[in-house]
Amino acid sequence: MIKSELVLKIAEQNPHLYQRDVENIVNAILDTIADALARGDRVELRGFGAFSVKKRDARTGRNPRTGEAVSISEKVVPVFKTGKEMRQRLNDSPKPLKAAAAR
Repeated sequence: MIKSELVLKIAEQNPHLYQRDVENIVNAILDTIADALARGDRVELRGFGAFSVKKRDARTGRNPRTGEAVSISEKVVPVFKTGKEMRQRLNDSPKPLKAAAAR
């Protein structure tokens, strides 16, 4: 699901709201989460999961094409951990996932 599909789904479930208002709400939520992560805060959505950031130290890697050593600087990456309710919902799901069905 992409953001526009999420907006459409929420707008369908809430016919009293305009689609542009739903889009503004979704953008505000995502922007708030991104801002909190940029500050280094943790964002927890009960039943869904938690977003946090993790620091990766600087290291030396290799260019796979040439084998040359490459310096990789330290960076901060976002991490998502599913909540207990989400894991239960995914594991108790009776229908197969699209990727698993395609195999």
